[in-house]
Amino acid sequence: MKLISWNVNGIRACVQKGFLDFFKEVDADIFCIQESKLQEGQIILELEGYYQYWNYAERKGYSGTAVFTKKKPISIEYGINVEEHDKEGRVITLEFEDFFLVTVYTPNSKEKLARLEYRMQWEDDFRAFLKAKDEIKPVIICGDLNVAHKEIDLKNPNNNRRNAGFTDEEREKFTTFLDSGFIDTYRYFYPDKEGVYSWWTYRFNARANNAGWRIDYFCASERLKDRLVSADIHTEILGSDHCPVELVIK
Repeated sequence: MKLISWNVNGIRACVQKGFLDFFKEVDADIFCIQESKLQEGQIILELEGYYQYWNYAERKGYSGTAVFTKKKPISIEYGINVEEHDKEGRVITLEFEDFFLVTVYTPNSKEKLARLEYRMQWEDDFRAFLKAKDEIKPVIICGDLNVAHKEIDLKNPNNNRRNAGFTDEEREKFTTFLDSGFIDTYRYFYPDKEGVYSWWTYRFNARANNAGWRIDYFCASERLKDRLVSADIHTEILGSDHCPVELVIK
């Protein structure tokens, strides 16, 4: 089973830049997007053979997630049942026979860390949501988690120590999340691989120079370890400031 996750940074713009070509070519069983940046009815995607589930932010042109799946889920859940968090369309959970699939667009801590305190609360609440699901059946989490976990996960760690996405606080929350029973699947296969990123700022010619960050992930419950087949980051795919990430499971 092939799973893809992509922060498209505006699905309407991404469709103009080859989204559908990649979608058809990769032929994923489940394809998740983040930062759709639209409201219901603003786009109609003809994705033959896929069920579509969208979660829209209340604020127009902001955030938002979607999941496209060949197999119909047993149930669909939007948000994490915390009103403060569920206005921005950040989470969709699909229940399948033997696992939950959760796609997420984690809040950014913003310039000058204006939203770091909120982000810390989000981290605790989202982890509690995932742990509750994990007690029922294994969980696969994918999306833009807005954190580079280790120094290996970004090009210039020393220059970004207190920048959003590489604060000690955010990194520690990710460590706590993994320690609670989850695997960073890319690092499971490539523990020491350097220079592979999933996001590059549009400034400073960053993508051409590969001055990027790995902030897009597939994570999975530890007991799914024996079902993990491969993980990939499609750095060759353009269309957004992020590139797609992939997980294949048995």
